[in-house]
This record gives sequence, structure tokens and C-alpha cells, in this order.
Amino acid sequence: MKELVQIEFLDIEENEEYSKIIEKVIHKCFEEENLLKTKLYMSIILTTPDKIQEMNNEYRKINKATDVLSFPMFEKDEISNLSLITEEPLGDIVISIEKVREQAEEYGHSFERELAYMVVHGFYHLMGYDHIELTDRTEMREKEENILNQLSITREI
Repeated sequence: MKELVQIEFLDIEENEEYSKIIEKVIHKCFEEENLLKTKLYMSIILTTPDKIQEMNNEYRKINKATDVLSFPMFEKDEISNLSLITEEPLGDIVISIEKVREQAEEYGHSFERELAYMVVHGFYHLMGYDHIELTDRTEMREKEENILNQLSITREI
């Protein structure tokens, strides 16, 4: 099976469980969006609140920590036109592991659920979806929940 995601641990300890969750979720996302036969891949950086704040400030001019950042390489309508021959990065996702832990506790569900949600949320941003307008938010949330439900990653602890 081709490598769909490159995972980097930036200023945090490597964790095989995090990698397994991410790989499982990304594989399901690629499968659901019919991308498995493409040569697309992506990267995910797991890091600290300080590092994600630094990136948020540098790239978005917002000087505060956040849970997830997505850096797509293509517009939504460009993805379906990508060649099956050339390897192309779909984009990068940066996730604050500490924020994942905090939000899992805050929302009353497992760490796995929160990390999986951050991954699928970032993936759909890379696919060109957003949640600014209500109709777009509804479409994106349906896609996210579909992936998590297919993987039986529920909100319960």
C-alpha cells in the first residue's frame, strides 16, 4: 500500500498510537474521496501549542494557539483534475496534541475521537471545504461525521 501520509513529531515525543489513528483516518478519507488510485499524499505535523501559535502567526497573522491548521496545495476544483502519474502533495496539516487532549476532556469524548476529528477536519480543508457559510459548514460536517462513523469512532469515552 502506498504511503498516503507523512507524520512528523515537532517538539513532542513520537507516539505509535497517534500514527496508527492518523493512518487509519487518512486511508478512510482517501478511500471515501476516491483518491487511493491517485499519487496524492499529505503531511501531518503533531506539535505543541507554542509551535502552532508561531505558525498561525507567521502564515495567518493570528498570534494565538489553535487546535489545527491546514495548508492546502490546490483549490477544490483542481483536485479532480490532478494526474495519476505525478506525485503531488495534497497539503499539510498541523495539529496541537495538547489542544487535542484538552478538547477531548472538554467535550467529554476520547483522545482518539478528538485526534481523528482533527485529522478528518484538516483533510477536508485540504480538499477545499470550509465552514464559514452555513451550507458549507453543513456539507463539511456531514463528510467528517461520515468518515468517523464508518471507522466507529464515536463521541463516547
